[in-house]
Amino acid sequence: MLLPEPLRNFLRGQSSPPAGGGAPPPGNPGRRQPPSRQPGSANTTSTRPSRGLEEFFSCIRDRAGLTILDLGGATQQNIDFITNLGHRLYSENFLQVLHETFGSDETTNQSNPGRIEYFLGQTLNYADGQFDGVLVWDVLEHLGPALLAAVVDRLQKIVRPKSCMLAFFHADDKLETVPVYAFRIEDMNALQVIQQGERRRAEFFNNRSLERLFGRFESVKFFLTRERLRELIVKV
Repeated sequence: MLLPEPLRNFLRGQSSPPAGGGAPPPGNPGRRQPPSRQPGSANTTSTRPSRGLEEFFSCIRDRAGLTILDLGGATQQNIDFITNLGHRLYSENFLQVLHETFGSDETTNQSNPGRIEYFLGQTLNYADGQFDGVLVWDVLEHLGPALLAAVVDRLQKIVRPKSCMLAFFHADDKLETVPVYAFRIEDMNALQVIQQGERRRAEFFNNRSLERLFGRFESVKFFLTRERLRELIVKV
């Protein structure tokens, strides 16, 4: 099977952006360092129902040949599930590129316009209206305000009207660090959730702030899980 260009890029590239404040040079930043994690945190895996995932697939039901974007990185399980439904899947390792672009102290560097533009070019460099759905997962809560605004604006451009996005946000406002998850699709309404350590989130979002964040979209629907994750379905 011919891999999409973003997936091929995932397997290429050795250089990383410079440490200075300017925009990194053009080209692929590489894929070397994983997102920052707490030392000694072991992976834990569970499978649970997901109302948000069920709603996402309801949005694309009875249609074939759609184009879906997964921001959690390329996994064979998700690729197989989406392609077996007759759709095409693009994958981006959003958190890994975030770490490579902005460094270990990510949130303090995320207001630099050159780096923001570089990051968007590495992760969301797609044509307007290219996608019929986006599996955002939990990546947005690790973005500082300037970068978050730019990413949400770009997402709105690359999805078609009447499309859906699935996004997760931790609901506990007392946590300084939050679990980092990998998500594997088990069924239309079930996810395998793999905790891969913890990392500091940029800010806490409640329902009202999330409605403001996606205020230019058609609607936002919330579901709360047993892991105290807010699952959002954002309709374009």
